[in-house]
Amino acid sequence: MKLFTPVKIGGMELNNRVVMPAMHLGYCQDGLVTERLVEFYRARARGGVGLIFVGGCSIDEHCLGNMIKIDDDKYIPGLAELVGAVHEEGVKIAAQLYQPGRYSHAFVAGVQPVAPSAVASRLTRQKPKELTLDEIKAMIEKFARAAVRAKEAGFDAVEVIASAGYLVSQFLSPVTNLREDEYGGDFERRMKFGLDVAARVRDAVGPDYPVLFRVGGSDYMPGGNTNREIAAFCARLEKEGVDAFNVTGGWHETTVPQITMAVPRGTFAYLARGIREAVQVPVVACNRINDPLLAEEILQNEYADLVGMARAMIADPELVAKAAQGRFKEIRKCIGCNQGCLDAVFTMQPVGCLVNAQAGMECGGGLHKAEHPKKVLVVGGGPAGMEAARTAAERGHSVTLWEKSERLGGQLVLAAVPPGRKEFATFIEYLVSEMVRLGVKVELGKDADDHNIVAFGADAVIMATGATPAKLPVDGANEPSVVQAWDVLAGKASSGKRVVIVGGGAVGCETAILLAQKGTIDADTLQFLAINGAEDWERLKELATKGIKDVTVVEMRKSVGVDIGISSRWIILQELRRYGVRVVTRAKVSAINAQGVLVEQDGDEQLIEADTVLLAVGSRPASELCEKIKEKLPEVYMVGDAVAPRKALDAVRQGYLAGTVL
Repeated sequence: MKLFTPVKIGGMELNNRVVMPAMHLGYCQDGLVTERLVEFYRARARGGVGLIFVGGCSIDEHCLGNMIKIDDDKYIPGLAELVGAVHEEGVKIAAQLYQPGRYSHAFVAGVQPVAPSAVASRLTRQKPKELTLDEIKAMIEKFARAAVRAKEAGFDAVEVIASAGYLVSQFLSPVTNLREDEYGGDFERRMKFGLDVAARVRDAVGPDYPVLFRVGGSDYMPGGNTNREIAAFCARLEKEGVDAFNVTGGWHETTVPQITMAVPRGTFAYLARGIREAVQVPVVACNRINDPLLAEEILQNEYADLVGMARAMIADPELVAKAAQGRFKEIRKCIGCNQGCLDAVFTMQPVGCLVNAQAGMECGGGLHKAEHPKKVLVVGGGPAGMEAARTAAERGHSVTLWEKSERLGGQLVLAAVPPGRKEFATFIEYLVSEMVRLGVKVELGKDADDHNIVAFGADAVIMATGATPAKLPVDGANEPSVVQAWDVLAGKASSGKRVVIVGGGAVGCETAILLAQKGTIDADTLQFLAINGAEDWERLKELATKGIKDVTVVEMRKSVGVDIGISSRWIILQELRRYGVRVVTRAKVSAINAQGVLVEQDGDEQLIEADTVLLAVGSRPASELCEKIKEKLPEVYMVGDAVAPRKALDAVRQGYLAGTVL
């Protein structure tokens, strides 16, 4: 595979063409490198990646306290320790130099954000201070001094972040750069800040030290730069001595989803190709690349020279090694859920991972074999149960798993049904494959009760019995027209033309989008009609977004989707609007009858007509069986929704922890 061939960036030779782009992890303390950060990256280096970028490494005070800092010499020893750990595994490492511009949070950093112009950010809703010419010169010097510190710490290269809407991006964009001096105005002058940074960094580190730029292949901002302008910018940066370009998608503020699971795999590789056609140095393609076979396809089709896999490496630090050995089924793919990574970053928590409960906990050295192998029974084949079984079997226990239905996956099977959520099935496939590889005895269609559990004679029992959908305590809730949203997702129930969904959480919103899409044209039809000029764009959008059902979501709270992660919720709300779903908030259902749903809103009662009423009002733990057996057996653990309804991230983590304590 081309993926595993060497490649040079400047004078730096990499063992293969897989790079791990920088991603904020939140593992630092007051900007200092910690053991947690070192061991996290050591594990990824041991897994065989060609180049690791760490960062952002903040060049000044405009950062979070749990970020890496590189704005003072006192940080060099810790950074050197990190570099040493990665070098011990034979892998190259680069520092990403970070300055957020108007994306800085004053309430966190303690200082007002700075930017080319005083244009407020929709992301932070804060107005930045416009940099003076002297401050611009000083900022350029900060990039240079940070690059020198990176070199002194032993990093093999530096990367300037000029993407995502951070400071360099803000100077380049006419949306955020309203200056009329030498650093603003036409495109040539808007490029000047980035070009000056590149030139000064190159001068500071010398002619042979690799310098890269991380660029957004397109701003995806109204009135912003497109791939054409970014390509022209990169061509000029190359003349200033930049050795490679690491190409991502748009700004944090864009309404175009970037890295959620709704984004098709490899969607933004075309941006890298646009840059590659304008420069002579290597180009890295990034975003939603979670499969080495897809990475190989991107290289073979000459979209890029290298492939960036950031969250994919969080999900499986051994991804490269497994792929090189042909162990593709063992790769634990990132599913783009964002529950453990981006949602954590935006809430200033340390990064974890839904599919890899060990992520961020590498200090303990990974799983250890059990001193005394046990006979273990896991009851329930959802994500918590399968992760518990996987972990226990990996440690050498003899594991049997009972699942009462005819398939494994639990609620993840339902979670994978709505549009843009199919990656949940990827995790199910991985866990099922692990059951086979590790010799877990799986019995489907197996009803568990206190008698057969006790009779099984296990040394330890893990109860992962999940949850059941909650009922709505109102008159008419047992009408024939009332069904559970779970049953619709499972294909056990159908719905009429007029549908009212009671409950505006994740299940209600995603089911609403599923139903609202009924009758719209699919992607293949859209492509065929578009390339053949069969319809104009407005008609195509109508055909792709106007379905055959009238869908209404009723929610008691002031807004819907409050249980959806911060990095994904805005996309779900955007989809509800796009597909014409009516949302009724601050509304309490008082009754259901043959005509529809009676709701009280602001003191008034109204009837929302419906042919079908779907209930999505939460769930309740199926814990009764555990209560029966915990007094009869010496070692019983309860995990996942059986304890209390929770996100998949928490359920998997509980399953993992149960498997480690046996």
